[in-house]
Amino acid sequence: MLCKRIIPCLDIRDGRTVKGINFEQIRDAGDPVELAVFYSSQGADELVFLDITATVEKRKALVELVKKIASAINIPFTVGGGISSVEDVQDLLRSGADKVSVNTAAFNNPSLIKELSDAFGSQCIVLAIDTKKEDDGGWYVYLNGGRVKTSTRAIDWAIRAAELGAGEILLTSMNNDGTKDGFALDITAELSERLSIPVIASGGAGTMKDFEQVFSKGKADAALAASVFHYKEIAIPELKKYLDIHHIPVRS
Repeated sequence: MLCKRIIPCLDIRDGRTVKGINFEQIRDAGDPVELAVFYSSQGADELVFLDITATVEKRKALVELVKKIASAINIPFTVGGGISSVEDVQDLLRSGADKVSVNTAAFNNPSLIKELSDAFGSQCIVLAIDTKKEDDGGWYVYLNGGRVKTSTRAIDWAIRAAELGAGEILLTSMNNDGTKDGFALDITAELSERLSIPVIASGGAGTMKDFEQVFSKGKADAALAASVFHYKEIAIPELKKYLDIHHIPVRS
């Protein structure tokens, strides 16, 4: 069995790391370069950098900040925010990113996924899906940092994106985001079982047991979290020991 990955996430706004609850109540969480170096030294398997206002502000991701972080760490580094072209991806890869995350632009122009996958390889393209469970029990796709609801179900979009060449799905439950009540196991398991590409679960991590559950019951390939790592509530080395004890394969 492949090792499960632990991925801290740096949500960036105005050059600082921030964190919210249900995509709202945003507060400062620290210097992104310092946090990145800390997580690399702690044994994080990868790092994700999301410029959370780039799309809404109609600008590109913060390339200079990406360069600083990339030069300071030695783990795979995914960058997202404001990506809408091959040129955008080229700029980020030249700045030190290993993978890119696309969201709203890909939904609005699905051919972008194939274009990027053809140019850089599917292993480089992560499709981020922000999803929310509605009253009818369905999980729907949201765009523009959770501001715009669509009528498309997350599972349908994920399947189509995989067919177009996405190499991974970063699935964030808006219902669970920042709550520390655990990951959304049902939609995570559905995507993990239906897709042939890895699924990264995001939103809701509060305890080490939550990570164990999203791997064992949610069938996720990786788990992404922010608050519990930023505010030192869970240490990555201790989390990996816990998962190992509970028979979840992780990189030591």
